[in-house]
Amino acid sequence: MTTKDDVVAVRTARGSLREQVYLRLRGDLMSGRIGPGNRLGEERLAELYGVSRTPVREALARLQADGLVERDDNGLFPYRPRLEELADLYEVRITLEMRGILRILQGSGELHDPEVLGSELQRWYGFRGEIPDPDAGFVVLDEQFHTTLLASSGNRALVDALTNVNVKVRPVRMFDYLTPDRMRATVEEHITVAELVLDGHLQRAHDALLAHIDESRAVVIERAQQALAMARMANAVRD
Repeated sequence: MTTKDDVVAVRTARGSLREQVYLRLRGDLMSGRIGPGNRLGEERLAELYGVSRTPVREALARLQADGLVERDDNGLFPYRPRLEELADLYEVRITLEMRGILRILQGSGELHDPEVLGSELQRWYGFRGEIPDPDAGFVVLDEQFHTTLLASSGNRALVDALTNVNVKVRPVRMFDYLTPDRMRATVEEHITVAELVLDGHLQRAHDALLAHIDESRAVVIERAQQALAMARMANAVRD
């Protein structure tokens, strides 16, 4: 007789399998093991990962929601970066994040909230003690740092605007967290910026934050260009 515990165990196993397929597929997309020109057919992916088509279908749906998979007339394919849009979005991002510091430097009458930013800084001290392995999903924690820093400056509207920009650039920004050196650099640069802000060195914090975002932009655009070139080559072969 099937018990309640049996049902829970089955559901847990299914959930775990869905997560495993999602993480493996996401990793293969981000690393380039699945090229930008490869159609993401459920049957082929199910065979590749040794699973049924159901967890593959669910993983593809999640990745489409993440922005890492897009549909065209021929089916589902890895996301192809649009470089002109990316440059514009980074310009908006920089404007918003710099404004969080400038508004205080220019005498808004407010200060960064030390409790809000201080607790976030403690999280990054923890990462310094044990640098996370390269993982595209790290972008979520990176976004949290930047939105928390901006929120601590006291203007919620700026945070809402940055959140909207983050959603649009996230699929490409995931390319920034594929190597150990970029993971270490991100952790150290976040700590530097937060410490400077909390110590009241706002001009230095402004400059450090700008340099941090510029470096990320350069890495992301370079890798986006590589992915776009691969997609064009794959399309030329198909044609």
